[in-house]
Amino acid sequence: MEVPLSPTTGALRRAMRDDVRDAVLAMLMDGRLAAGTSVSIDQLARDLNVSQTPVREALVEIEATGLVQRVARRGYQVAPPMNAQQAAELADARLIVETVAARWAARLKEPDLLPQLRAAHRTHEDAAWAVREWDGVTRDRNQLPVTLMPYFNADWGFHQTILDHCGNGYLRRMVGGLGASVQRMRQNVRRGPLDTELAVAEHARVLAAIEAGDPPAAEAAMRAHIEAVRERSIADA
Repeated sequence: MEVPLSPTTGALRRAMRDDVRDAVLAMLMDGRLAAGTSVSIDQLARDLNVSQTPVREALVEIEATGLVQRVARRGYQVAPPMNAQQAAELADARLIVETVAARWAARLKEPDLLPQLRAAHRTHEDAAWAVREWDGVTRDRNQLPVTLMPYFNADWGFHQTILDHCGNGYLRRMVGGLGASVQRMRQNVRRGPLDTELAVAEHARVLAAIEAGDPPAAEAAMRAHIEAVRERSIADA
């Protein structure tokens, strides 16, 4: 008979899985796991000093971002970085979903949207300031620029807050499956993001439109932001 996990054991397992996912993501983003190569679950488990189970779980989660691909009878393979066409297609998909989400969030006016969105914007501003102040040397425990993951998590947190309050769980899940945040991180891993001030200002305009309760303006501001990200992503590809 299988013994159920205690709450403490379950939390520890989730924490390990998240740590393994972040470590594997870092290897994928900075080229330690090179594009086109096969991913050895056994080797990763040894390198990270864990069992194969959290590595498998991490790869299943990462597959949804497009950084790895499952090949029949060969396991996982590292996908190449996005080219300009793929960057454009990713942004176009976000345009379809996120502009509608911004309009609906502004229209619904859920009570906790504005406090959470303002907090998300402040977190993004703080993370952008940290990127500007980065010494160009200090790395996190996974050997990524120490400001990179917090910045992109904060950037995505702003978008996620809107999606969480748009009144449509399908839209939220559709964007989550696009892997937009990690793909942009991969593009910027060697030098750090260069568009922090632009992104913060664009988010501020989305926030202002939602604060004003103006759905068309919220949609237009989100459209302008993602179109600008589209151009920057193509330039970086």
